[in-house]
Amino acid sequence: MLLRHTPKEVKEREGLTINPAKTCQPIGAMYAALGIHGCLPHSHGSQGCCSYHRSTLTRHYKEPVMAATSSFTEGASVFGGQANLLQSIETIFAVYDPDIIAVHSTCLSETIGDDLQQITKKASDDGKIPEGKYVIYASTPSFVGSHVTGYANMLTGIAEQFARSTGETKDQINIIAGWMEPSDMREIKRLSKELGVKIVLFPDTSDVLDAPQTGKHVFYPKGGTTVEELKSAGDSKCSLALGCISAEPAAIGLDKKCKVPFETVDMPIGLSATDRFIMSLSKAAGVEVPDEITAERGRLVDVMTDMEQYFYGKKVALFGDPDQLIPLTEFLLDLGMKPVHIVSGTPGMRFEKRMKEILQRIPGANFKNGLNADMFLLHQWMKNEPVDLLIGNTYGKYIARDENIPFIRFGFPILDRIGHSYFPNVGYTGSLRLIEKILGVLMDRQDREAPEEKFELVM
Repeated sequence: MLLRHTPKEVKEREGLTINPAKTCQPIGAMYAALGIHGCLPHSHGSQGCCSYHRSTLTRHYKEPVMAATSSFTEGASVFGGQANLLQSIETIFAVYDPDIIAVHSTCLSETIGDDLQQITKKASDDGKIPEGKYVIYASTPSFVGSHVTGYANMLTGIAEQFARSTGETKDQINIIAGWMEPSDMREIKRLSKELGVKIVLFPDTSDVLDAPQTGKHVFYPKGGTTVEELKSAGDSKCSLALGCISAEPAAIGLDKKCKVPFETVDMPIGLSATDRFIMSLSKAAGVEVPDEITAERGRLVDVMTDMEQYFYGKKVALFGDPDQLIPLTEFLLDLGMKPVHIVSGTPGMRFEKRMKEILQRIPGANFKNGLNADMFLLHQWMKNEPVDLLIGNTYGKYIARDENIPFIRFGFPILDRIGHSYFPNVGYTGSLRLIEKILGVLMDRQDREAPEEKFELVM
């Protein structure tokens, strides 16, 4: 395979990205919009762009992803797509009858300079938006950022365009979910229920992209945050933003509009990050942590202690989204492992700052994010300092095969396995599952490569 020709010598690159550890903004915007009940995402650009975004999400979630497009042709590409979008809004409400159309831009519409705010206002003024229906928008050009920033931009648009403040504070907490799986969002709701805290979680793709098979096709599944819940978010006591890159911008927008104070915490992946999430939520709601959650934590700590000898000192390379890599790196350190090579294609100084803090225990660890932080660089680092485990999305399988190392699929997209959308990685239970997966691949390799005299029944 071509990856076997990756050179060990690392050279600085300014204008070249090879195998980027990210994808484009509209995919994130489309995923965020799917977490709102009765919402149809709309790609303001060409049919090809929309097809790519839909197919990537469909392959990851193994569910049909519905979305509409403005269907740019040569004329719209040169003169602008306002007429296309206005006609699209009218047709979508007439044919598909969503509660909300969530419009996101693409490279094409951003390059020509379409103003989504102005077009949306014109659609309203022209009577193309029926009573009780909504059109929201977000700017998500593919030539900057990543799917994570696209998700954040749409989430910010949702918060700013729906939330209302009546002046009467409700006894509820907003939880703004960073990019995570439907299973993770379901686990966040379960933990909140165990704590006895009423929350408004948005977005919420549970029961949308992991909906059960009933034999009947439902265009808009029952899941997703409702319009009423989104409006009430402006009256909540406070917000918890799960992730400084993908969730905090929406919390800032909500604070500016409705004066809802917020706290940013890491996604609850691993022991330490879950501890911080549970304590922040219990403190914000003024409740005690119940025994059941304490017992879940105890089971995780028990397994971490029992299996320490299998984790200790193992070197790990990982790549993916910053809000997931930050707590995951911390969790690997808690397990006694050594995360030595870390790459994220999403730009932003916050990632670098957090990684410097977390990796003080691993002098010399490599980490980088942004345009030139790609899988080619990660592979070069691994050739210079081999690792025992690789963690990342499906595209890592080529490096894992070439270097003959165990591989854990984690993040987005996962195209060749199932389970990620059904079994959580967050919370104490999700962290326990991560441990089981890591132990599984490490022990499988030990069994596979052990000489006959060291092939043991009990490990």
